[in-house]
Amino acid sequence: MSDNLNSNYAGVYNNRIGFGSKPALVLIDFVEAYFDPACDLYADVGEALASAMRLVEVARAKHIPIIYTNVVYHPSGINGGRFFEKAKPLRHMVEGSPYGAWAKGLAPLENELVVSKQYPSAFFGTSLSSTLTAAGIDSVILTGLTTSGCVRASCVDACSYGFIPIVVEEACGDRHDAPHQANLFDMNAKYADVVSESETISYLKTL
Repeated sequence: MSDNLNSNYAGVYNNRIGFGSKPALVLIDFVEAYFDPACDLYADVGEALASAMRLVEVARAKHIPIIYTNVVYHPSGINGGRFFEKAKPLRHMVEGSPYGAWAKGLAPLENELVVSKQYPSAFFGTSLSSTLTAAGIDSVILTGLTTSGCVRASCVDACSYGFIPIVVEEACGDRHDAPHQANLFDMNAKYADVVSESETISYLKTL
């Protein structure tokens, strides 16, 4: 980032909300499509998954709700609307596709919620907001794929629905570093606190 850009944002978009008091950990779209080099969605994001799994371990020990999202379409794609029409790689997310399976090593427990969606945000067209509100959740710790796509969309909607969005930098990944870094910067500026894995774990251990 240039010094001019830093100067432009200094004192304008550097506020922090801070962690909430009752969080949920959200893992966004950690599915095989992003981990199999044979798939055109492959993103080389193993480190992001490893970071998210370390957060899962702490969250389970602290009995913090964990929510997983995936993208599942009717075989015809009819429930994907313009998103499915525009983004051709979404064909890999039709129901039954092996690329829609959880990434290796990721296995939601029976008491952990899975939210299936058809659009970028974990909130759009799903019951996630109502579920979190009913549980008294005030904040969401966001991890997942991709930073510039479904993580960003979920972050903006979390903010819009009144939840504190916390984005864990190391636990998010993208196909290219430029959109990854740009979107982390922009989310931190306007919608969320972008924090490190270590800071997040330290916070979770206090709960």
